Amino acid sequence: MSKKTWLILILILSSLCVVGGSCVAFAYVGSRVISRGREQLAAQNERSIADSDRASKRSEDTLRLSGGLPPTLDPAMVQDSTSAEYVVQLFSGLVALNGQLEVVPDLASTWELSQDGLSYTFHLLPEATFQDGKAITAEDFVYALERACSPALRSPVAASYLDDIVGVPEYAKGQAQHIAGIKALDERTLQVTIDAPKAYFLAKLTYPTAFVVDKTQVESQGDNWLRRPNGSGPFVLESLSRERIVLVRNEHYYGKRPILARVEYILSGGLPITMYENDQLDIVEVSPAEIERVSDPGNPLYAEHRVEPQLSVQYLGLNVDAPPFDDPAVRQAFAQAIDKNKLADLVLKNTALPAVGILPPGMPDYDQNLVGLPYDPVRARQLLASSKYAPTMPQVVLAVSGTSGHMDSVTRAILSMIESNLGITVTVEQVEWSYFLRDMNERRYQIYSAGWIGDYPDSQNFLDVLFHSQSSQNHMGYHNREADQLLEQARVEQDPAKRTTLYRQAERIIVNEAPWIPLTHGIQYTLVKPYVKGFRASAAIYPWLRDIYFEK
Repeated sequence: MSKKTWLILILILSSLCVVGGSCVAFAYVGSRVISRGREQLAAQNERSIADSDRASKRSEDTLRLSGGLPPTLDPAMVQDSTSAEYVVQLFSGLVALNGQLEVVPDLASTWELSQDGLSYTFHLLPEATFQDGKAITAEDFVYALERACSPALRSPVAASYLDDIVGVPEYAKGQAQHIAGIKALDERTLQVTIDAPKAYFLAKLTYPTAFVVDKTQVESQGDNWLRRPNGSGPFVLESLSRERIVLVRNEHYYGKRPILARVEYILSGGLPITMYENDQLDIVEVSPAEIERVSDPGNPLYAEHRVEPQLSVQYLGLNVDAPPFDDPAVRQAFAQAIDKNKLADLVLKNTALPAVGILPPGMPDYDQNLVGLPYDPVRARQLLASSKYAPTMPQVVLAVSGTSGHMDSVTRAILSMIESNLGITVTVEQVEWSYFLRDMNERRYQIYSAGWIGDYPDSQNFLDVLFHSQSSQNHMGYHNREADQLLEQARVEQDPAKRTTLYRQAERIIVNEAPWIPLTHGIQYTLVKPYVKGFRASAAIYPWLRDIYFEK
């Protein structure tokens, strides 16, 4: 996801910030609220739904979900889970993830890998088309991949997901006219050459930056192409507004066509769980506030809830070049002042697991023996007193995503722990979601609260993408030569056991130096109506809507 990226700030989709309307950033200082206005963000496609009551009622072929307004629908620009949720339904790539998070064929029916492990030759499905029926060719992929990496587009994520391909770094810097490692051998055959054999490369191609787009539409319609993108996924965008996003079945879909004719993401109208109970939603993710009654066997909702651990981590990111977090002792003090068990058990009501490290328990390289920086208020105060900023600390401003003007329970708990254990009062600035992503990419924050959900089940997606000193997704400015060397060795290591050892060594270095404070790993609770079939709770995002149908 992250992050991404698929990058997330709140693991529950319905609670993510809605883009559009008035964008206001709030700062909390003690009990005071300071607000500062931001310019209004124009919606990508302003379409009103005239009869909202009619639209919220279930029909035989319409699935109703809660959702958020995405910062983008451009596959090359996706760095958050809200955008990714829609983009994986509207677009497709050479390969995809299935419900078990396995890499499976998508637009490429088959492929071969050269003996040296460097060149992949993909054979496109002859029946593959865009939603308007136009055939998808190898040249379309050449265009899409070069567009994603182009210096003109300035994608914040493309380099992180495609830089294994020979020539991408030079092309992204404007030093080459084309990407040397991407060639259309004929109309249906694409060759991709990477810089070294890498076990995770195919999985990286499941991320939206590698999805195909229609060159003719993009170049003829300019920024307007996303109003009705000519995608190739199982669904088509029918309408998008601040209230509702509607997808309809792609009748030209090359794979197994969805049974559902229509999907409505409802962006407003009340609390999602209340709407679910009033039969206005068919599937909804459960907030921590509702977990107790949903988990109660005596409650009617109990029989309709599903539980799935996520490949995710919620964290605090610390800018290692900004005072006071340029001092490792301060970063470590903050880490050891936060009781993660209390956050997971009491604040989030067991909808999360306390995070010792960065990798979630579901990852193959998860280190059960990692100690990390445990909760220890006494040690935290000692570290703070030993820092170069003792006894007078600079003001600390925590950036969080949102526009509500209210702090969530996790943020309140973290602030209380830091003030109680370190004697530091933290100011909280609330920033609208799309602006938050932009500012995070530009490293404007001193400390920020965010999350990461795995884009594919490989440690490279967490440790290398997020912490290598040259990664565009390293939003903390973290740099450690030994960690870089370990991550670089893991990229090309073919022995799974040796890769695990390398990643665990790198993770221990990173956790100890605390450019992040890992907080929790998410557990997703979902309510699903009994008549909805084919739903599979998954640890990551994939085009799951094509599997859904209604029991007659």
